[in-house]
Amino acid sequence: MGWFWNKRRLNIDEEILRFQKNPGAVLLDVRTQEEYRMGHIPQSVNLPLDNIAEVSLSRDAELCVYCQSGMRSAQACRILKEMGYTRVSDWGGLQTYSGRMER
Repeated sequence: MGWFWNKRRLNIDEEILRFQKNPGAVLLDVRTQEEYRMGHIPQSVNLPLDNIAEVSLSRDAELCVYCQSGMRSAQACRILKEMGYTRVSDWGGLQTYSGRMER
């Protein structure tokens, strides 16, 4: 077993509590608009992965990124870091979220 198996996966339920205590943080849902409309985490902003380069937030903003399975959020975080965003957290996929969803 390499480092991959020992890496702790973030639990969105736990991260939501931290997010709510940081009024400057932005919760980014990088799924498609259709997926977002079907249900999303309250207070999240939809910015589909295909449009991630259009983000116009302060480079100092804390960005918390999630998607459906964790693949797109990982890609989005990589792109955001390449764009100069330094406070980026990959929350992974919604499978670790058990809270309320908005439509």
